[in-house]
Amino acid sequence: MTYEGVAPEELPLFRGLPVSRRTDLMRHAMVHSVSSGTVLFEQGEVPNFQLIVLAGSAQLFGRSAGGREVLIEAVRAPDLVIPAAVLTGAPYLMQARVPEPSRFLLIHAAAFRAAVEEEPLLAHAAIGSLAAQFRRMVRQIKNLKLRNSTERVGCYLLALSKRQGTPDRAVLPFEKTLIASELGITRESFSRALSSLGKSGIRVDGQTIEILDAARVAAACAPDPLIDGTDGEGFAV
Repeated sequence: MTYEGVAPEELPLFRGLPVSRRTDLMRHAMVHSVSSGTVLFEQGEVPNFQLIVLAGSAQLFGRSAGGREVLIEAVRAPDLVIPAAVLTGAPYLMQARVPEPSRFLLIHAAAFRAAVEEEPLLAHAAIGSLAAQFRRMVRQIKNLKLRNSTERVGCYLLALSKRQGTPDRAVLPFEKTLIASELGITRESFSRALSSLGKSGIRVDGQTIEILDAARVAAACAPDPLIDGTDGEGFAV
């Protein structure tokens, strides 16, 4: 199987590291390819590895004691998967599941923590990853608390179309139930929001959402770069 993505030596995490440090980390690492549906770890497990996405993605799910499950976010290359748990040695607060064939670099957790303690450049990179993930969570919380369901769905579609490079359409990357849970709504509310947005210039064709009038959709949903954007980039999902 052919994967697109980054090679381990090209990871931003390793940028600027002395060759000796990078080589030492790679001695404690392995590249692991997984198929769609693979569970990387369960919530409550203590990390054995720092996982880094080389190709594909990982979905992070939260689950209640009663078994209710929601999608928190999707992590894509070349991001680290929940470095906060690895660096503190604390249990994962989420489950990680792979929605597509993907490839990961696995660095033994103890070796990663030791390297972060000893190498300022690696510590700086780890802090950068933690900061980026914190800011994504703040944007998500603002999205959930400041918008109604129709506004969330409309801004999601505009952001998705921008990320996919197709301003006149957005292809949903996951099944609608998963996207609804990520947006903090039910599948039924997601469908109602799509129906409501039909009046503002969208048309639904299965997983493809045609955006017939982006300006009207934006007027109805009020996209905000401090919620929908990413640092240094435009909208992103």
